[in-house]
Amino acid sequence: MARILLADDDARQLQLRARLLEASGHEVSLAGHASAVIPYLATSQVVIIDLRFPNSQGQPDAAEGLKLIRQIRESGCQAPVIVISGWPEDLSGTPEEGMVSRVMQKPVAIESLLGAIAELATGGSAPS
Repeated sequence: MARILLADDDARQLQLRARLLEASGHEVSLAGHASAVIPYLATSQVVIIDLRFPNSQGQPDAAEGLKLIRQIRESGCQAPVIVISGWPEDLSGTPEEGMVSRVMQKPVAIESLLGAIAELATGGSAPS
């Protein structure tokens, strides 16, 4: 099973997804905000992030998620990144779109997420 980093500012969604992934045998690290992600990257096989994180005014902002994607790649992390978002169009057409392995629109069925993790953790569809 995979070592997964799960990042979302919605604590309820974060805990729910973590429980479901752990019940499927995965080891899960949690980050409740974008700035908490970087320390976990070295040990993560798959990174799953929300796209909209609070900006400096506390408002959900896709720019924060795009910045996080760049930081993940600039850190040297080559793990596949799955973006889960209610607004996947925020990523469409951006340079960061090519830095992620999969974009999934909320709500995401756990079976679909587990399938993506299984594929990506074994080397499928990594970003170029």
